[in-house]
Amino acid sequence: MFGYLKRISTGRSSWLLLFVSAICLELTALYFQYGLKLNPCVMCVYERVALFGVAFAGIIGFIAPRFFIFRLLALAVGLWGAIKGLLFSIKHVGYQLHPNPWDQCPMFVQFPETLPLDKWFPALFHPTGLCSEINWTFMSFTMPQWLVFIFGFYTVALGLIFLSQLKKSAVKNRDIFR
Repeated sequence: MFGYLKRISTGRSSWLLLFVSAICLELTALYFQYGLKLNPCVMCVYERVALFGVAFAGIIGFIAPRFFIFRLLALAVGLWGAIKGLLFSIKHVGYQLHPNPWDQCPMFVQFPETLPLDKWFPALFHPTGLCSEINWTFMSFTMPQWLVFIFGFYTVALGLIFLSQLKKSAVKNRDIFR
């Protein structure tokens, strides 16, 4: 299995699939925000940033998948985005399913001063909703619950691909005297 995962990680199609899947999820979030008028909360914005990290990993891996450094960088960025997204979505599910007056999500996003995404791209990263509201369900799961599944899948897949990079490649026939 690790040999197969390493082999597909050296091709561009797997990295393109990672990028396209993350961008489709981002476009879906924008549809929910602007098409269905569901206001994103602070945790939703953080989950979007994490998903953009996964998409950025797809771009990095697509540039030069045959080079170990690019694959490793792409996997590190992708795992960071997937794990952060998983942690944010788990916390978001807690805010929705167990609302407490003493444990609520912040009212404003807290980006670094050197990277104020909410000021640069307010259409994407400006929260206007509440984390504890449940405005949408599909098959009786809320949006953050679906994101736990999605980020969990990204984490497991990227983690296995990362582990596959430790496997030595099969040595091809080096017989110089045929």
